[in-house]
Amino acid sequence: MSTVAVSEEKYTSATEEEVCFHCGLPVPPGSTFHSHVLGEDRPMCCPGCQAVADAIVENGMEDYYRHRTEPGVRPADNMSRMLEELSVFDRPEMQKSFVANRAGDTREASLILEGIVCSACVWLTERHVRQLPGVISFSVNFSTHRAQVSWDNRQIKLSEILHAIAAIGYRAHPYDPNRQDRVFKRERHLLMQRLAVAGLVYLQVMMISLSLYFGDYLGINDQLRYFFWWMSLILSTPIVLYSGQAFFKPAWRDLKQKQVGMDLPVSLSIILAYAGSAWAVVTNSGHIYFDSVTMFIALLLGGRLLELSARHKAGEMSESLTRLVPAVAHRIEPDGSVLAIPAFDLVEDDRVLIRPGDAVPADGVVHEGESSVNAAMLTGESVPESKYPGAELVAGTINTESPLVMTVRKVGQDTLVSSIVRLIDRAQSQKPKISELADRFARKFVFALLGITVVITAIWLWIDPSKAFWVAVAILAITCPCSISLATPSAIAVAVGRMTRSGVLVTRGYALEGLAHATHVVFDKTGTLTDGQLAVQRVESMSSFSADELLLWSGSLEQQTEHSVGRAIVVAAKRNGALLPVTDVKNHPGRGMTGMVFGHGITVGNQRLFDELGIAAHIDFSASADLQVLIAIDGNLAGVVHLSDTIRADAKAALDEIVSLGLKPMILSGDHEARVAQMAKSLGVELAEGGLLPAEKLARVEQLQSQGAVVLMVGDGINDAPVLAQAQVSMAMGGGTVIARHSSDIVLINDQLKQIPFSLRYSRRVMANIKENLGWSVVYNAIAIPLAAAGFVQPWAAAIGMSLSSILVVGNALRLRWD
Repeated sequence: MSTVAVSEEKYTSATEEEVCFHCGLPVPPGSTFHSHVLGEDRPMCCPGCQAVADAIVENGMEDYYRHRTEPGVRPADNMSRMLEELSVFDRPEMQKSFVANRAGDTREASLILEGIVCSACVWLTERHVRQLPGVISFSVNFSTHRAQVSWDNRQIKLSEILHAIAAIGYRAHPYDPNRQDRVFKRERHLLMQRLAVAGLVYLQVMMISLSLYFGDYLGINDQLRYFFWWMSLILSTPIVLYSGQAFFKPAWRDLKQKQVGMDLPVSLSIILAYAGSAWAVVTNSGHIYFDSVTMFIALLLGGRLLELSARHKAGEMSESLTRLVPAVAHRIEPDGSVLAIPAFDLVEDDRVLIRPGDAVPADGVVHEGESSVNAAMLTGESVPESKYPGAELVAGTINTESPLVMTVRKVGQDTLVSSIVRLIDRAQSQKPKISELADRFARKFVFALLGITVVITAIWLWIDPSKAFWVAVAILAITCPCSISLATPSAIAVAVGRMTRSGVLVTRGYALEGLAHATHVVFDKTGTLTDGQLAVQRVESMSSFSADELLLWSGSLEQQTEHSVGRAIVVAAKRNGALLPVTDVKNHPGRGMTGMVFGHGITVGNQRLFDELGIAAHIDFSASADLQVLIAIDGNLAGVVHLSDTIRADAKAALDEIVSLGLKPMILSGDHEARVAQMAKSLGVELAEGGLLPAEKLARVEQLQSQGAVVLMVGDGINDAPVLAQAQVSMAMGGGTVIARHSSDIVLINDQLKQIPFSLRYSRRVMANIKENLGWSVVYNAIAIPLAAAGFVQPWAAAIGMSLSSILVVGNALRLRWD
């Protein structure tokens, strides 16, 4: 089915014109083929056209006939080809590079949308696609023209979604960074072409206009003046018909959808000024304003070109992240040879050679080698990280020292980089409440503007009919609802990119608004305020053995376990030298271990194990906030190992800064009450509770919210997911669980707590920037409309004012890149 369509008016009277409603070809005499389309029975020329029309109607795509500007063709000519082209995107091998598989049959993909010119386009496409059965979510990033779509593959196919987008006049195709750049360059090239035509011809029109202006004083004869009028009309026509399409096409598309967009007032002002001047030429009466018309178009196109470049800069972060992943990977074959292949052909468990200077092509773990890896673009941390066998590698990071061999774990859309890009797009496309209010106001503003224009024109027809027409043109030209709608998305796009470069990944755009208004910051303890890793704090000897000896013996025994407590003891023991050989090792799950070292029986474990073995060790554990592990040698208590989770180095400074910003910090943890109290005291936090279950944490946050608090919750574990979802704003540590990160509005990629006060300050700056933009837009329009209505503004001045309004809004948002 052709996505370019036929005007309904041309084919409504199909019977009279004896043409097929679908393809426009003659209907054979006596034909009985017909389909019920758009509320009427429509004649068809053959069974093929009838079947296609019935299928379109039955699948809810009847709008195709309403929006087309050319007839469709017979199925044999084009329908099968179109369906085949779209169905290609449903193939798994095609989707591998741009579709991510989620739970069950849920799919998620990044698309590029062509034809987006303003926020009204975003609103229209989002509303249209979201109502499709099977579509779970659909959001458009106005800055990059990228769309994130999630759908149930059992109910709808990707090809059907692409078709639905095409049915309303936009073009969608799978996201590819190189193609995205080509789309931007094509849009920019077309805009520059229109601007070049408008600018060059405008100069010629202005030369003629100057001759006419001076001619009025120098006594130009009527015949020469009339000749100049016709020359102005001839020269202005290409500008209006070609360059003006940048405004006419979006305005017409909106009208066909029964919507009023931002381009409608612009188009009306151009058409009215041109038509009025043309009428003056044809009738040889009145005044011509071709210079104003051509200047108006040229200035607006120049403003739109600057706005396009600014929006492209605003979306640079996600683009640069996508380009981090190399196109080529060096896979190690079974025979040991190295083969260069496309990175998207990698599969799980492939072995990949990463040479110094190369980017990591997929997520995985180090199999062989030791080196340092630069992850600055992902974490904001400039210091390279040491990597060794078993360490994780992330696609897009750079190997800086020695060759590494990596085992692939995740590829394509499942890599961390791809998930970050999707989250950035989601953040930039989701709108804070202030943005939704601005968009609704802008749409109502256009309706109000048209009404005001009619009223003011009627008044001028009564006061001075000769000025009425041009006052109407000036009002339509000078107003700028675009700047109102641009105020928020431009600022959000820049802010998300700036925060990502600092290691703070904003996954939902509206989180910035909540962050700016937060009153309480609630922390989990383990893995959030602490490193999440147990460490030996001290060893207490209760025998003739020294603390170092006890640590070495217990560490030697624990090297046989994978338990976190045992690993912490092993790490500490290795600092004192090589571990000792151990025999007769026996694991007692959940209790500890026993074994022989140099002929001595060693027991390392908890009170329960010691009770089972009859070893006397009655210690009051409640008096200490540390985790305590008992050590016995030859059946006698020899000492105690004290372990605790280490507080992050930047925790105290971050909390102090949060307090200085006027927020109240609070700790809610499931850890032992004594340990939580001890930590709160050392960090200077007054409000802290320990021993809480997930449901109890949730209840505490709900209680705060019922008292009017705006809560920022910071956590990292599975048990934090419910409370992260409940809080107005949630923040997860980058090293936390996947479910915690997915439940959060913000992710600290580099796990640095100092980024929390930075985020709080910066979000306030972002909201201030948005309010500045909105304030400027409202003040500008409040001043511009009365001036134009009073007849003080010429059309050319109106064009300058409208262009500057949008440019200033986007330019002000770009300042956030350096804050």
